[in-house]
Amino acid sequence: MNNERVLQIAKVFVRLALGITFLVSIGDRLGWLGAYGSKNVSWGDWTHFVQYVAALNSFLPKSLIPGLAVLETIIELGLGIALLLGIYQRVVAWSSAVLLMSFALTMSIALGITAPLSYSVFTAVGAALLLGAVAVPHAVRSSARTHAGAELTTSSGPDSIPLDSSGGAAHARV
Repeated sequence: MNNERVLQIAKVFVRLALGITFLVSIGDRLGWLGAYGSKNVSWGDWTHFVQYVAALNSFLPKSLIPGLAVLETIIELGLGIALLLGIYQRVVAWSSAVLLMSFALTMSIALGITAPLSYSVFTAVGAALLLGAVAVPHAVRSSARTHAGAELTTSSGPDSIPLDSSGGAAHARV
């Protein structure tokens, strides 16, 4: 198996893993994975999730916590679905990295550095950043479709990867 094929498989795997993780987290806070205290359930219901958001964001006024919990859920839902569908991959991946880094930082401040390390939040940040770095920009894909036959690259420099007219790698220089 060549490096280009491994990269394609890894991109799909990371995209699906991050997307499913976001959606499972939403299922947990809505009680779809079981009640609070059940095996492999962190929150089990909305009330426990909001309490957790409050604990992580104790520096915010308490009146903002329910809105923040809703906002986090909406953002995770949008990113999770976009990751699963593979749309706007670069923007979605980097947005996921920003959201995950905000989780890692608030967890570190509120609970200590062990919490985000134990839940592999920094690993997920790194995965999202790498996914964004290897994703073909949307504008390049669109341009490739309108300029069939033109040779495009994912970046400039000695490690650039020429793209075929569909936006996929024509061959790899790895």
